[in-house]
Amino acid sequence: MNAFELNKIAGAVLTALLIIFGGKTLLEIVDRPHKVEKAGYTLPVPKGGPAGAPAAAAAAFDAQKEVVPLLAKATVEGGQEAFKKCVSCHTVDKGGATKNGPNLYGVVGRDVGKVAGFNFSPAMQSHGGKWDFAHLATYLNNPRTTVPNNRMAFPGIKDNAELADLLAYLRTLSDSPVPLPN
Repeated sequence: MNAFELNKIAGAVLTALLIIFGGKTLLEIVDRPHKVEKAGYTLPVPKGGPAGAPAAAAAAFDAQKEVVPLLAKATVEGGQEAFKKCVSCHTVDKGGATKNGPNLYGVVGRDVGKVAGFNFSPAMQSHGGKWDFAHLATYLNNPRTTVPNNRMAFPGIKDNAELADLLAYLRTLSDSPVPLPN
């Protein structure tokens, strides 16, 4: 018996097994569709409640109490590390180019929605105010609920210490950095 004969026999045996077991499985699938009795995994719901209540979650965040006091212990190095999440859309060089987002040199203390050469969303242009530490922290914690309908797709930074580090770093990106709050 040569190798060709052995291959034919092995192929016939494997084909028979495939028809027997595969056919049975196919008949089970077609004949009796299975009902899912319970979900395999329930997705967690944010503390703000269902999707219709994100504004309540944003209102619960108080940057003045939760983040601004942490600025005294914040590190610029930690902020540079946190900023790595932002480099795909923002530059920080003085006079640097705009990407998908505006250049952030001098952002602390700057007017909201006003940077030469960048086309802000109407929501951001009409928001008004200045980017102080509390406003930046609130916005960077949850951009979508802080300024609804803005174009920033970033989900936000939820860790208060990381947020304080980022603010400390952004503060240094200026010719005359804004003093830290007492």
